[in-house]
Amino acid sequence: MTALPPGSIIGILGGGQLGRMLAVAAAQLGYRTHVLAPDAESVAAQTASSYTRADYHSRIVLDEVAGQTDVVTYEFENIAIGPVEYLAGKVPVRPGPQSLSIAQDRAREKAFVQGIGGRTAPWAPVSTLDELKAAIDTIGTPAILKTLRLGYDGKGQVRIRDAGDAEAAWAEIGERPAILEGFVNFSHEFSIITVRGVDGALTSYPPPWNEHEEGILARSSLPAPPEIARHWAEAATLAGRVAEALGHVGVLTLEFFATDDGPVFNEMAPRVHNSGHWTIEGAETSQFENHIRAICGLPLGSTALTGSHVEMENLIGDAAHRWPDLLAEPGAHLHLYGKGNVRPGRKMGHVTRVKR
Repeated sequence: MTALPPGSIIGILGGGQLGRMLAVAAAQLGYRTHVLAPDAESVAAQTASSYTRADYHSRIVLDEVAGQTDVVTYEFENIAIGPVEYLAGKVPVRPGPQSLSIAQDRAREKAFVQGIGGRTAPWAPVSTLDELKAAIDTIGTPAILKTLRLGYDGKGQVRIRDAGDAEAAWAEIGERPAILEGFVNFSHEFSIITVRGVDGALTSYPPPWNEHEEGILARSSLPAPPEIARHWAEAATLAGRVAEALGHVGVLTLEFFATDDGPVFNEMAPRVHNSGHWTIEGAETSQFENHIRAICGLPLGSTALTGSHVEMENLIGDAAHRWPDLLAEPGAHLHLYGKGNVRPGRKMGHVTRVKR
């Protein structure tokens, strides 16, 4: 495959902060970007070359996007698969629809990873209250009930302390298809961010220690402690196998629990990821630049750290109001996402600190 030359146009499906940072990385390499999203206010549109506000299902709009772009990518996995498959018939879409389809469904995701040798928590699909009760009998409690689709940052999830919680939990998720997942006894959470090129070349970043608060990533730090580092090779190998099995092109992120038995796969995202935001200043090539390199057929960049210690802190809700102090802090790299309304639980930006 011939690499797309600078000046080519990259289509981005989705209007959020990941698209915003992809557009910045693309511009640095000389590419133009065209964002398609239904949002009245798109933070990705603030940095993109052009923007179409429209529903993803409009064939007229999709035809226009395909005619105006040289490659298309997406910045979130909750987009309907139909429009992506339609676009893939007209213009290269990277990552392909297969990656999106697997990542959108927690049951398919778990089964897929198990099928290529990955270790998961005990789990079972449930589509009725009776199936949930049967799964609780098999898996035990405590457990967590997760909707099959549209869950992130702790959304679409309910903890079940004992069998008596079944009916309330089922009602809380709207009686939708779900999986029941047994609790995992873990010491740390971490992620592997892998990049695969069109030619099959693979690279990955060192794993960060990811700390969550109320189900939302609060900070990622490197180098990871020994409890994570000892799982690095096995987890990275699995991530590479997932990418190859899917024919994935671009960034792919797998989240893990560090346990005494080895790394336990939690979930994956077929895209750039919040736990990789540290790479903008903390790695020689950011996850965003490497994603652009991969989907455009360019050589992948180095993932080595630029310092001895890196920490990324999410600015959630009112924490964004700390921006004056953060700008005055030596060595702090502030990123604000251009969002208008501050509200609890909303990711407004992040700050990265690199110790040389």
